Amino acid sequence: MSEPRDVQSEQNETVDPQTDAQAVDAEQVEVVEGETPEEALAGEVVDETAEKIASLEKALAAAEAKVAEQQDSVLRARAEADNARRRADGEVEKARKFALERFAGELLPVIDNLERGLQMADTENEAIKPMVEGVEMTLKSFVSTIEKFGMAPIDPQGEAFNPELHQAMSMQESADHEPNTVMAVMQKGYELNGRLLRPAMVMVSRAPSSGVDTQA
Repeated sequence: MSEPRDVQSEQNETVDPQTDAQAVDAEQVEVVEGETPEEALAGEVVDETAEKIASLEKALAAAEAKVAEQQDSVLRARAEADNARRRADGEVEKARKFALERFAGELLPVIDNLERGLQMADTENEAIKPMVEGVEMTLKSFVSTIEKFGMAPIDPQGEAFNPELHQAMSMQESADHEPNTVMAVMQKGYELNGRLLRPAMVMVSRAPSSGVDTQA
């Protein structure tokens, strides 16, 4: 009679492992009033997942900010390189255009002398007519050559006075010209590729002064 009671007692003392695990989990989870242990455990899992998601989102935002900063640095470096290249190209182009500036300036007196020689020559004198024609051809060829390199004369006869291109040597009253009109060109000016090489020396008109009769 004692053996069945012992077996029954051992069966009662044996604990289901699953039931024991649930009991332990229930003890570890703080149970809110009106909440089952299973619900409390599920809530804790949700909280841990939310924390992990927030941490991952924070890391992702930091990575995106770093990438954006690096992209901005690359764009700035590229813009600086482009600006440097354009400046270098501009300097090379400027050097190419104005490399002959000093040499061209030295040629101007030669042109002036050829033009003065033609102005002083007696074109009616048959003895020197061939020489005059030779000087004219030389001057024409000379001017044509320098124009190929960007040189251009400034001959403002009859134009309005421009202080950026003309140098007024004198002023004269004139009723036949508008005030500040170039009446005569004493020496032509020249420019090289749009840059002033030498201003034209000119005579400028001004309005005639009106006399007042004081004998009335």
